[in-house]
Amino acid sequence: MSRSTDPGHFFQTDASESIRARRAAKSGNKYGNPIVLQSKILNCVPDPFSTTAIYIAESAGCVRKVNFETRDTAIVYRGPSAPVTSVAIGGKSGTLVFGGCWDKDIWSWDRETGTQGRRFKGHSDFVKAILCVQIGGRDLLISGGADKKIIVWDAATGERLYTLRDKSDTMMTLQDLAIDPEESTDSELVLVSSSSDPHIRRWRISLSSAEQILDSVTATETQNPTARSTILEHETSVYKIRFSGDDEDSDLWTASADGTAKCLSRAKNWTTEETYEHGDYVRDVVVTGDWVVTTGRDEDLKVWDRATGKLWHVYDGHYQEVTGLLLLKGDKKVASVSIDGTIRTWGLSKPDLEKAKKEAEERQKGEVKDEKVQPKNGLLTAEEEAELAELMDSDDD
Repeated sequence: MSRSTDPGHFFQTDASESIRARRAAKSGNKYGNPIVLQSKILNCVPDPFSTTAIYIAESAGCVRKVNFETRDTAIVYRGPSAPVTSVAIGGKSGTLVFGGCWDKDIWSWDRETGTQGRRFKGHSDFVKAILCVQIGGRDLLISGGADKKIIVWDAATGERLYTLRDKSDTMMTLQDLAIDPEESTDSELVLVSSSSDPHIRRWRISLSSAEQILDSVTATETQNPTARSTILEHETSVYKIRFSGDDEDSDLWTASADGTAKCLSRAKNWTTEETYEHGDYVRDVVVTGDWVVTTGRDEDLKVWDRATGKLWHVYDGHYQEVTGLLLLKGDKKVASVSIDGTIRTWGLSKPDLEKAKKEAEERQKGEVKDEKVQPKNGLLTAEEEAELAELMDSDDD
């Protein structure tokens, strides 16, 4: 007997019906000049060899290179039969593409030919974040997973060098990894990790050792409330961590399920310097000299004036959760990727933002008709919605 996947054939609450109807109404809009793909986009990284291309991880089990100028999406790295959750470019001279997968493995491909290479096996649950680094001229791969482990690999041989876990065993699903540009050297890296608990942890990694950084608390330091073994500035899951600014003065920016993005000050021992109240789960944040851009579950990109902290403009175009942001063209544009299967680009120059604000006001008055683009076939089925909720860790909080 055939089984229907039409969401209209399943019991749904009035709220879920309303959400589905709203998303269906938005699905054809052309805001952000969308490049439309056929599966959910879960992660994105810039192309280190091109200012016009990015790499994306897809739920269809592939990594794809997308060129914004030509709108070419033909270079696809295939192999996994499960969603690819994360992507990184590295290996010798950046010749390899890596994809962290829901099947617990990390896949690799030759960047030029797309030929499948080594599979890295070691995680006992799905891989959520991957990062390519160099220490002492040796190419390494660092991965974090739902098994609460951080694994350091030799990118060339696949050898597992270190497996790191939180000493207090309170760390949950790894969400993101970043390298501290100021504290790291050619021979030693300081890695920062975020997870589905609110704590941000730091790790010191060299070719001879790897350990968690636990700030000691001496008798005099007990009077100092900032002496602590982890960075705790959010109430719940921290989905994204990014360092911004010059290496000598780089602060840590965070995006959290508590509805905020924050700037954590290096000079103040990683305490909160700025807070941006996005209002719903924040999946990502990017920062320029003038602007802070936040995005997440509410589908919007919010552009904040960095000088005043005030909301300047809301870019409205995606019709499902936005999963990632990347700055393009010297910080003059920002790209967004979403589980709605689209990649969109938005202006960050003052003229672009002024034009966008004016057009949004005219649309509200009904003076501008929305242009439509053909969306991909249908929205998510009820089964896909349940699968995605697990994949995105929506219920960690």
